[in-house]
Amino acid sequence: MVFRLGELFCGPGGIGYASKTAKIANHDYKIIHAWANDYDKDTCATFIKNVSKKEETVICQDIRKLDYNRLKKISEIDALAFGFPCNDFSVVGEQKGMDGVFGPLYSYGIEVLKIFTPKWFMAENVGGLRNANDGKAFSVILNDMFSAGYSVYPHLYKFEEYGVPQARHRIIIIGIRKDQNIIYRIPSTKPYQEKRRTCRDAIENPPIIENASNNELTKQSKDVIARLNYIKPGENAFTANIPQKYQLNIVGAKISQIYKRLDPDKPAYTITGSGGGGTHVYHWKEPRALTNRERARLQTFPDDFIFVGSKESVRKQIGMAVPVDGARIIFEGILNSFAGINYTFDKYIFNPLLQMEHIDLYNEQNPEQSYVFEQEMEYMAV
Repeated sequence: MVFRLGELFCGPGGIGYASKTAKIANHDYKIIHAWANDYDKDTCATFIKNVSKKEETVICQDIRKLDYNRLKKISEIDALAFGFPCNDFSVVGEQKGMDGVFGPLYSYGIEVLKIFTPKWFMAENVGGLRNANDGKAFSVILNDMFSAGYSVYPHLYKFEEYGVPQARHRIIIIGIRKDQNIIYRIPSTKPYQEKRRTCRDAIENPPIIENASNNELTKQSKDVIARLNYIKPGENAFTANIPQKYQLNIVGAKISQIYKRLDPDKPAYTITGSGGGGTHVYHWKEPRALTNRERARLQTFPDDFIFVGSKESVRKQIGMAVPVDGARIIFEGILNSFAGINYTFDKYIFNPLLQMEHIDLYNEQNPEQSYVFEQEMEYMAV
């Protein structure tokens, strides 16, 4: 079974590249690109170069102005992925949730579910989604997905537990259409316990070749270099013992990532896509910010994945992406579920929200976590 994947808010291709490279034992089950949408010109160019390989299937346009008939003319879809903007759900910022500019944009994904009725979907956002608007935003989103005709399986994925060399935590919601006789299980972290990767391993093994793409160094001022020389691996500008001359006069930032150097023996801290001085992620040994290629490695993009745009544009694309290796594991879980192939799984940390058609099947497969919600109950996330 071949699933044609449509993507909204596709980004540079972390999800798209992961989907097309996902493989299971039954090679008849796979995912192919159908169409994608994003608003940023460089991001779309990167996606075209590495994922779609053709311009006509990628519509570069603000989703609020997107004509869904254009998507219909390109292709019907069997699956949908949408990493709706996280700006208003992130714990870094005001966390306006549904009251922000970006919070309501998830609804465009719901609209596509209703129009195209794909067999399954993947939706992605930051871990802060759980708490936005006192947890109400999460509940509203899940209930809207359920009302579109899907059983929904939310989970907080800690990607470092899946062998990604970065502590990146994301809420990912898998939806299965109610007429599909499928139960989705959370891929287990156990097979990856011995495969935990440090940031040193990711960046140095193998070494990045000379003249690699997107590997330009950032020019550091003398003061930044001097400050970094006082900061040990794992420390930041506020926890290190720094002379007064190089200290930052910012209140309440003791646990921040400002001028934080990586600990080479641990996964990296979360790579971000924006921010001013001191937020670029700093090498554990050399007094400098990481290059974009080094950041891309921490996001598990292969070295032949070429990002298009200025250095700052590429930094943003990398920081906003989903780690390729983490997304691939989830896609392979979906493919295995449809193919009827057993795989190791973990317990649900959030109760799924199940359609009536899936409750008996779920209870058969989960006697230790039987389904207790009534159809009419509103899902409460917190």
